[in-house]
Amino acid sequence: MTNIDVTTCKIALLSGGWSDEREIALASGHACERALHQAGFEHVDFIDIAEKGVLSKLEDGNYDVAFIAMHGPYGEDGCVQGLCELLHLPYTFSGVLASAMGTEKQIAKTIYETAGIPTPRGYEITPNQEIDAAYAQKLVEELGLPVFVKPATNGSSYGVSRVTSVDELPQAIKLACADGDNALVENCIVGTEITVPVIGNNNPQALPIVEIVTGAEFYDLKVKYEPSSLHHVIPARLSEKAYTLAQEYACKAHKALGCRGVSRSDFIVTTDDQPVLLETNMIPGMTETSLLPDSARHAGIEFSELCRTFVELALERA
Repeated sequence: MTNIDVTTCKIALLSGGWSDEREIALASGHACERALHQAGFEHVDFIDIAEKGVLSKLEDGNYDVAFIAMHGPYGEDGCVQGLCELLHLPYTFSGVLASAMGTEKQIAKTIYETAGIPTPRGYEITPNQEIDAAYAQKLVEELGLPVFVKPATNGSSYGVSRVTSVDELPQAIKLACADGDNALVENCIVGTEITVPVIGNNNPQALPIVEIVTGAEFYDLKVKYEPSSLHHVIPARLSEKAYTLAQEYACKAHKALGCRGVSRSDFIVTTDDQPVLLETNMIPGMTETSLLPDSARHAGIEFSELCRTFVELALERA
């Protein structure tokens, strides 16, 4: 950690943006703004990155750190990180390359496999690829049913479908590709749904594991933004073996992708205690109902302290 009093830093809190997750990003941004003030930061400017004049504001603002509270394209994929690099402005969370690789699900899956982390089998499909009945049948024969179909880069469950028949597959792929994104078709892993937040730069540490109990087919948008007490069980009800292995895999994914500051990896733990990594979130949600703050609180870390730590990690990296 840096030895300076980081609360004297002038913070540009970057939020909003243009993605499907804009409203969620704004909610995260305002929650982080409140938390930074509670932590003792006096100079925090909330900036919606989609507004006009942002570049001049960042150039002329004499900011010490950019705190990025953005989700989805332009926020988690390396774009705003690249802007901060050009401005020589230290920023929270992962750099350009790690952000891009973690956001592109098929690339991330390849990295997981190389690192020895189990991940579902799947196929990436381009928007212009023809999905006729024969190809749909081939996918089902390869992966079985049900399968999950999701955009290859989007987040927060936008465009995600759980497909239970071959006839549903073409429409699900079309939905996933609706914004010009590639689609990812994966076999469905059955088990306990968990998420593992990780904090740190070169020596990351896993926070308590959160078990997600939904009562729905999967952790969809409606469930994600209901009160956390309805769906989060902390610590997750896993065997000691599975718990330890999931935290180990989450830290390994954090390092393999090159993450900095924070990441949050989502898993399904099978009945034979095997955690299977679905994806890694490069900038997890940070609202009052989000998984990361809930896990941190269980570890005795209040949200204000967590946000201060993120600033410290950004300066340590810089």
